[in-house]
Amino acid sequence: MIGLIAKKIDMSPLVLENGDVVGVTWLSVEPNHIAQVKTSEKDGYTAIQLGTGEAKKYSKALQGHLKNLDAKILKEILVDDVAGYKLGDQLDATVFKIGDRVMVTGVSKGKGFSGTIKRHHFKSGPGGHGHDHHRQPGSIGAMGIARVLPGHRMAGHQGADTVTTKNLRIVLVDPTSQRLAIEGAVPGGRNSFVLLRKYA
Repeated sequence: MIGLIAKKIDMSPLVLENGDVVGVTWLSVEPNHIAQVKTSEKDGYTAIQLGTGEAKKYSKALQGHLKNLDAKILKEILVDDVAGYKLGDQLDATVFKIGDRVMVTGVSKGKGFSGTIKRHHFKSGPGGHGHDHHRQPGSIGAMGIARVLPGHRMAGHQGADTVTTKNLRIVLVDPTSQRLAIEGAVPGGRNSFVLLRKYA
Protein backbone atom coordinates (compact mmCIF):
# COMPACT_ATOMS: atom_id res chain seq x y z
CA MET A 1 0.00 0.00 0.00
CA ILE A 2 1.29 3.45 -0.88
CA GLY A 3 -1.15 5.83 0.85
CA LEU A 4 -3.81 6.61 3.45
CA ILE A 5 -6.53 9.12 4.28
CA ALA A 6 -5.89 10.89 7.59
CA LYS A 7 -7.35 13.73 9.65
CA LYS A 8 -5.24 16.76 10.56
CA ILE A 9 -5.21 17.34 14.33
CA ASP A 10 -2.74 20.08 15.18
CA MET A 11 0.89 21.24 15.04
CA SER A 12 3.46 21.13 17.83
CA PRO A 13 7.21 20.91 18.44
CA LEU A 14 8.67 17.40 18.78
CA VAL A 15 12.04 16.33 20.21
CA LEU A 16 13.66 13.62 18.05
CA GLU A 17 15.92 10.84 19.31
CA ASN A 18 19.04 12.75 18.21
CA GLY A 19 17.95 15.79 20.26
CA ASP A 20 16.75 17.92 17.34
CA VAL A 21 13.52 19.86 17.85
CA VAL A 22 11.29 20.02 14.78
CA GLY A 23 7.82 21.39 14.11
CA VAL A 24 5.44 18.57 13.21
CA THR A 25 1.85 18.16 12.07
CA TRP A 26 -0.10 15.48 13.92
CA LEU A 27 -2.46 13.32 11.88
CA SER A 28 -5.04 10.87 13.17
CA VAL A 29 -5.63 7.76 11.06
CA GLU A 30 -9.11 6.30 11.26
CA PRO A 31 -9.47 2.81 9.70
CA ASN A 32 -9.17 3.01 5.92
CA HIS A 33 -11.02 0.49 3.78
CA ILE A 34 -10.53 -0.36 0.13
CA ALA A 35 -13.86 0.67 -1.39
CA GLN A 36 -13.04 -0.14 -5.01
CA VAL A 37 -10.27 -1.73 -7.06
CA LYS A 38 -9.97 -0.24 -10.56
CA THR A 39 -8.37 -2.27 -13.34
CA SER A 40 -7.12 -1.28 -16.78
CA GLU A 41 -9.45 -3.82 -18.43
CA LYS A 42 -12.60 -2.39 -16.85
CA ASP A 43 -11.75 1.25 -16.05
CA GLY A 44 -8.85 2.03 -18.36
CA TYR A 45 -6.34 2.54 -15.53
CA THR A 46 -5.21 0.84 -12.32
CA ALA A 47 -6.04 2.44 -8.99
CA ILE A 48 -7.51 1.73 -5.59
CA GLN A 49 -10.20 3.80 -3.92
CA LEU A 50 -9.87 4.32 -0.16
CA GLY A 51 -12.73 5.22 2.15
CA THR A 52 -12.76 6.35 5.77
CA GLY A 53 -15.14 7.85 8.32
CA GLU A 54 -18.84 7.33 8.76
CA ALA A 55 -21.49 9.59 7.23
CA LYS A 56 -24.87 10.24 8.84
CA LYS A 57 -26.70 9.46 5.62
CA TYR A 58 -25.75 7.90 2.29
CA SER A 59 -27.36 8.43 -1.09
CA LYS A 60 -28.71 5.36 -2.87
CA ALA A 61 -25.86 5.58 -5.36
CA LEU A 62 -23.28 5.49 -2.56
CA GLN A 63 -25.13 2.69 -0.77
CA GLY A 64 -24.86 0.60 -3.92
CA HIS A 65 -21.22 1.57 -4.44
CA LEU A 66 -20.05 0.98 -0.86
CA LYS A 67 -22.28 -2.04 -0.18
CA ASN A 68 -21.61 -2.85 3.51
CA LEU A 69 -18.71 -0.41 4.01
CA ASP A 70 -18.83 2.98 5.78
CA ALA A 71 -17.01 5.83 4.06
CA LYS A 72 -17.55 9.54 4.60
CA ILE A 73 -14.48 10.42 2.51
CA LEU A 74 -13.43 8.64 -0.70
CA LYS A 75 -10.02 9.15 -2.36
CA GLU A 76 -8.23 7.40 -5.22
CA ILE A 77 -4.57 6.41 -5.42
CA LEU A 78 -3.00 5.32 -8.68
CA VAL A 79 -1.00 2.08 -8.48
CA ASP A 80 1.03 0.15 -11.04
CA ASP A 81 -0.44 -3.22 -10.10
CA VAL A 82 -3.68 -3.96 -8.23
CA ALA A 83 -2.66 -7.53 -7.40
CA GLY A 84 -2.77 -8.01 -3.65
CA TYR A 85 -5.53 -5.46 -3.08
CA LYS A 86 -9.07 -6.66 -2.54
CA LEU A 87 -12.36 -5.03 -1.67
CA GLY A 88 -12.91 -4.44 2.07
CA ASP A 89 -9.25 -4.69 3.16
CA GLN A 90 -8.56 -2.50 6.21
CA LEU A 91 -5.46 -0.31 6.51
CA ASP A 92 -4.02 1.70 9.39
CA ALA A 93 -1.07 3.88 10.38
CA THR A 94 1.39 0.96 10.22
CA VAL A 95 1.39 1.39 6.43
CA PHE A 96 4.08 4.03 7.05
CA LYS A 97 7.35 3.86 8.94
CA ILE A 98 9.69 6.51 10.31
CA GLY A 99 11.71 8.14 7.56
CA ASP A 100 9.19 7.61 4.76
CA ARG A 101 8.83 10.51 2.34
CA VAL A 102 5.24 11.43 1.50
CA MET A 103 3.24 13.97 -0.46
CA VAL A 104 0.15 15.34 1.27
CA THR A 105 -2.90 16.63 -0.62
CA GLY A 106 -5.60 18.68 1.10
CA VAL A 107 -7.86 21.71 0.70
CA SER A 108 -6.17 24.91 1.90
CA LYS A 109 -7.83 27.24 4.38
CA GLY A 110 -10.37 29.57 2.80
CA LYS A 111 -9.61 33.28 3.19
CA GLY A 112 -12.77 34.63 1.57
CA PHE A 113 -12.75 37.68 -0.72
CA SER A 114 -9.30 39.24 -0.32
CA GLY A 115 -7.74 42.42 -1.63
CA THR A 116 -4.61 42.67 -3.71
CA ILE A 117 -2.31 43.39 -0.75
CA LYS A 118 -3.26 40.18 1.03
CA ARG A 119 -3.82 38.06 -2.07
CA HIS A 120 -0.90 39.11 -4.30
CA HIS A 121 1.39 40.99 -1.86
CA PHE A 122 0.96 44.36 -3.56
CA LYS A 123 2.48 47.37 -1.78
CA SER A 124 0.10 49.88 -0.24
CA GLY A 125 -0.08 53.51 -1.21
CA PRO A 126 1.18 56.37 0.98
CA GLY A 127 -0.48 56.57 4.36
CA GLY A 128 -0.77 60.34 4.69
CA HIS A 129 -0.18 63.73 3.04
CA GLY A 130 -3.64 63.85 1.51
CA HIS A 131 -3.50 60.50 -0.25
CA ASP A 132 -6.72 58.49 -0.45
CA HIS A 133 -5.53 55.29 -2.20
CA HIS A 134 -4.03 53.41 0.76
CA ARG A 135 -5.00 49.85 -0.22
CA GLN A 136 -6.38 50.24 -3.75
CA PRO A 137 -4.68 48.27 -6.55
CA GLY A 138 -3.90 51.35 -8.67
CA SER A 139 -3.83 51.20 -12.47
CA ILE A 140 -5.27 48.01 -13.97
CA GLY A 141 -4.48 48.45 -17.66
CA ALA A 142 -2.98 50.57 -20.44
CA MET A 143 -4.94 53.04 -22.57
CA GLY A 144 -3.98 51.26 -25.79
CA ILE A 145 -6.11 48.21 -25.01
CA ALA A 146 -9.43 49.41 -23.64
CA ARG A 147 -10.15 46.38 -21.51
CA VAL A 148 -8.67 44.47 -18.58
CA LEU A 149 -6.50 41.62 -19.87
CA PRO A 150 -7.33 38.09 -18.65
CA GLY A 151 -5.23 36.81 -15.76
CA HIS A 152 -4.62 40.26 -14.32
CA ARG A 153 -3.88 40.15 -10.60
CA MET A 154 -6.84 41.66 -8.80
CA ALA A 155 -8.91 41.20 -5.64
CA GLY A 156 -10.93 38.00 -5.44
CA HIS A 157 -11.53 34.69 -3.70
CA GLN A 158 -8.45 33.38 -1.89
CA GLY A 159 -7.77 29.92 -0.51
CA ALA A 160 -9.99 26.81 -0.51
CA ASP A 161 -7.82 25.30 -3.26
CA THR A 162 -6.58 21.73 -3.59
CA VAL A 163 -2.91 21.90 -2.61
CA THR A 164 -0.22 19.19 -2.61
CA THR A 165 2.86 19.56 -0.40
CA LYS A 166 5.68 17.25 -1.50
CA ASN A 167 8.70 15.56 0.07
CA LEU A 168 7.58 15.65 3.72
CA ARG A 169 9.17 13.25 6.18
CA ILE A 170 7.37 11.04 8.70
CA VAL A 171 9.15 11.36 12.05
CA LEU A 172 6.82 9.36 14.32
CA VAL A 173 4.36 6.48 13.91
CA ASP A 174 2.19 5.56 16.92
CA PRO A 175 0.32 2.31 16.16
CA THR A 176 -1.42 2.35 19.58
CA SER A 177 -3.23 5.67 19.11
CA GLN A 178 -3.09 5.48 15.29
CA ARG A 179 -1.31 8.81 14.93
CA LEU A 180 1.40 10.08 12.62
CA ALA A 181 3.78 13.03 13.01
CA ILE A 182 4.97 14.67 9.78
CA GLU A 183 7.79 17.19 9.78
CA GLY A 184 6.53 20.56 8.55
CA ALA A 185 3.10 21.89 7.64
CA VAL A 186 0.38 20.23 5.56
CA PRO A 187 -2.53 21.95 3.75
CA GLY A 188 -5.88 22.49 5.45
CA GLY A 189 -7.32 23.42 8.80
CA ARG A 190 -7.83 21.37 11.94
CA ASN A 191 -10.07 18.31 11.53
CA SER A 192 -9.79 18.42 7.73
CA PHE A 193 -9.02 15.23 5.81
CA VAL A 194 -5.82 14.89 3.80
CA LEU A 195 -4.49 12.21 1.45
CA LEU A 196 -0.99 10.85 2.13
CA ARG A 197 0.86 9.19 -0.72
CA LYS A 198 4.20 7.46 -0.30
CA TYR A 199 6.96 8.02 -2.83
CA ALA A 200 7.74 4.84 -4.75
